[in-house]
Amino acid sequence: MGQEENKTCQRPRWDSRLQLTPDRDNYKKNEKVMLSCPEGFQPSFTSVKCSREVQSNSNGKPEYREVWLGKESRGQWNHIWSRVECIEVLQVDPGTLEVSSTSIQVNWTCRAPEACSHMRATCRLAGPSSPPCEAEEVPGEEMLHGQEGTFSCPALQPFTEYSVTISLPPSTILFTWLVRTKETVPDKPEQLWLDPSTGSLSWEPLPSCKGEIIGYQLNITARSAQDSGLLELELERLRLSSSVTAHPLPAHGPGSSYVVTVQGLTAAGAGAAALWEFRTNRSDAPQPLDMSCRTARDISPSQGTAVLPLHPIPPQLCSLEHQLLVAVMHNSTTVEGVCSGEPPPFNASQQPGAYVAAVLNLSTPMDFVLGDGTCGRGYHNAALRPGCNYTALLRIVRRSQQAEKFTCICYSFSVGQEPVPLLSRMSIATAVSLVLALLALGILLLFVIFRSVCASLSLCEASVPCTARECPSRP
Repeated sequence: MGQEENKTCQRPRWDSRLQLTPDRDNYKKNEKVMLSCPEGFQPSFTSVKCSREVQSNSNGKPEYREVWLGKESRGQWNHIWSRVECIEVLQVDPGTLEVSSTSIQVNWTCRAPEACSHMRATCRLAGPSSPPCEAEEVPGEEMLHGQEGTFSCPALQPFTEYSVTISLPPSTILFTWLVRTKETVPDKPEQLWLDPSTGSLSWEPLPSCKGEIIGYQLNITARSAQDSGLLELELERLRLSSSVTAHPLPAHGPGSSYVVTVQGLTAAGAGAAALWEFRTNRSDAPQPLDMSCRTARDISPSQGTAVLPLHPIPPQLCSLEHQLLVAVMHNSTTVEGVCSGEPPPFNASQQPGAYVAAVLNLSTPMDFVLGDGTCGRGYHNAALRPGCNYTALLRIVRRSQQAEKFTCICYSFSVGQEPVPLLSRMSIATAVSLVLALLALGILLLFVIFRSVCASLSLCEASVPCTARECPSRP
């Protein structure tokens, strides 16, 4: 037995990252050895010791082999059946990392509960911010508890680098991650102005604070109205590179107006639009366009129809398809909105609004009966409703990749209430006459009764003395 006590254990062939204290090639029986790992890792057992056990009996003599025992958290020494390894104290699954434009979220799991009792998580700016893209530092830190959980960094700035760190005091880094929050749409451009010498609209370039500026989107609406009811709307949609900060406006004559919107673009989309309005007359103040619509004729409330004298618009574009649009009500906003919109076919189940009544190959003037109920090519020339005000627009559309031009002639008219049938009017007149006749007859009857009573009283007073109290009955 004494010889057995002198036997030793060889250095175990476990994880190469393990650090043994004391660090030797051989260890005596029952000699305790402390295990440690590099920063951020934890050994399966922090304390082990060399031991020997009987393996088998051969020829009646016991045979021994070396074994290693590990000390558990409850203080018991148990046989180590597998390799002791350095395991990560904190495990973060990359698939659970979530990043938005304003937040970062990390799901974590602690594999060594004893070592995770004082974990701290922080979220910090990865570098100093500078104008005009100034970002505020995220305040404070969070203590992490338990074996698993979620750490969130809220209220962050878009398109900004942050450092997410989970550590153990005093300075053990368990996890660190450098990440940039996602892009969002940019702010609204400021300081739009018109350069009179070039006729171009200019704006200040946007900084890449909320995302890399990849370009600018312009929507230009040029409006020109004439007294003949002719309205021209040209909608130009442009996408310019980030280096372009000016664009010439289309040329139009006096009385035209422009509405221009400018939006910055990032990978997240278009930002808020800066609006600029201008009218080509003596004032830069936006004003409504003066427009006088044409009228309809032969309006029939009973049949729900009206006749529109249509003319091709303009003559040189007569080969284009003409659309006839109808809308209830009339004002300048309605006319412009319907002219540049995409009204659907008529739907009887919905409230009356704008709809497409017909599509015409109009090459010469014609009288068109609006509301005759005809259908064709998916459109319905629905009957007009009595008591409604209507605006009809004859429209042609020209489209290109970057622009759309709408030219419309408007017609404005009212459909009166349907007249009351003659039979109904006769019934009412008869009833009124009958009431008046009965009333006159009643008055006449009362007058006759009153005269009769008065005559009787006069006769009585003439035949009876003044002292008599009662009028004697007639024989």
